[in-house]
Amino acid sequence: MISSPVIFHVVPMTAAHAKNICGWHYKAPYNIYGWLSWDKMEALGIEFGDPRIRREQYVSVLNDKDDLCGFAQLFPMVGTVRLGIGMRPDLCGHGLGHLFVGAIVREALKRYPSREVDLEVLTWNQRAIRAYRKCGFTITDTYERRTPNGEKPFYCMVYDKSSAKA
Repeated sequence: MISSPVIFHVVPMTAAHAKNICGWHYKAPYNIYGWLSWDKMEALGIEFGDPRIRREQYVSVLNDKDDLCGFAQLFPMVGTVRLGIGMRPDLCGHGLGHLFVGAIVREALKRYPSREVDLEVLTWNQRAIRAYRKCGFTITDTYERRTPNGEKPFYCMVYDKSSAKA
């Protein structure tokens, strides 16, 4: 646990942030969350490797010292904004998740105030699920989705705006 309070804030994702994120390596079983190399992401023009998608959908999450601590995708859908969230590997598991996610939720609500905010999480990822619950998300659905390792069970979790925990 990190004892001092950390304040996270959201900024536009830069190409330098994106390149840095591509170098992050998670320990198993979280290694499913890794990215291709920056050169491949940029060459293929996928996800934050595409400057337009990076500008429109991706944000970086910084701490109060402006260190890159993670990122989020705010993917707009009809009536919903779906979050994709990634925290820097060395910060995971230290009890910061709800503060980190809270900053992202506040940004999503600022950009899309009338939309529902949801996310998908692998059912085995109890560490993330605890953080999401603490932030005001509840499980609303369970389904199978394709991953790089085959079909896996996911929860859909929806943010309760009336909880105002973010």
